[in-house]
Amino acid sequence: MLILLLITLALWSAGFLLLGRLQRGDKAGTPGLVPTVSVVIPARNEEHNLPTLLRSLASQPVKSHQIIVVDDGSTDRTAEIAQRFGAQVIPSRPLPDDWRGKPWACHQGAQAATGDLLMFLDADSWFEPDGFARILSGYTGGAFSVGPYHAVRKPYEDLSLFFNFNMTVGTVPRGLFGQMLLVDRDSYLRVDGHETVKGRILENFWLAGRFRALDIPVQSVTGRGTFSFRMYPNGLRELIEGWTKGFAAGAGQTQRGALSLIVAWMIGLMSAPLGWLVTHDWLCWGGTYMLCAAQVVWFSRKVGAFRWYSALLYPLPLIFFFAVFAWSIARSGKQVSWKGRKILAD
Repeated sequence: MLILLLITLALWSAGFLLLGRLQRGDKAGTPGLVPTVSVVIPARNEEHNLPTLLRSLASQPVKSHQIIVVDDGSTDRTAEIAQRFGAQVIPSRPLPDDWRGKPWACHQGAQAATGDLLMFLDADSWFEPDGFARILSGYTGGAFSVGPYHAVRKPYEDLSLFFNFNMTVGTVPRGLFGQMLLVDRDSYLRVDGHETVKGRILENFWLAGRFRALDIPVQSVTGRGTFSFRMYPNGLRELIEGWTKGFAAGAGQTQRGALSLIVAWMIGLMSAPLGWLVTHDWLCWGGTYMLCAAQVVWFSRKVGAFRWYSALLYPLPLIFFFAVFAWSIARSGKQVSWKGRKILAD
């Protein structure tokens, strides 16, 4: 059992090697020369989310050149609300058979954009005070992405803990997040824009690969204090459907070194409570479990407002992660439901 305990502690320690991937974009202040930025927001039934994002844009000291909301066949008041906040609304053309909804909406928004830079945003995200200027200050060209800090408000949302953490450490510093992309027009056109990922759910992973293949710089940072979002606020079913539709495919695109560290770390986390249950050794295994819990509390606060007790009871969200991840693998290439559409999971 001593050997197993030492292995568990070694795997737990591997988690600290992931800390470097939680770097924040902390540049403050207004850029010296502000380029014109066209904001493109693909939106399908986002009447509840859009006001928060559009208010945050309106309150920024540095303003965007243009805000485009592409209404992707919404059946609610998405278009009306966007117009009320002064956004340019583009009704999406019919979805072609070989396109997914989000890339198609982004493609149409990019065609209407006139700014030097294009910023694609998910409708469930928003900027913190001065966040827009901070992002522009950190932009040095090519493709740039900020991983949003997860605002957690209902207990079931804590189940996203390991999904959010793995998404972040699997993306920073040389990947792209799906919730936000800032890119200069020339780089965007060189990769053929969203047309090159028209059939992908996780278009961000494949776009990052296209940029890198053409030697276009790709950079990402975490967004605490700069850029935030709230994932799947409409219940546990939406949360499961959202993570199922492509998370396994996303893991397949993660850099192998980072993926190996993530797997090793999670095995260590799971070994601690199992060892405690099997041996009933409250001193060694109980102490190891508390070390793991303290580490999860620390790490989780870097990616979202996860409650301390959900991190203390981390085996529950970890088991949930394993279950949904397995379901995502099983559903890969099969039909799933998302936002009222039947799609094939990545």
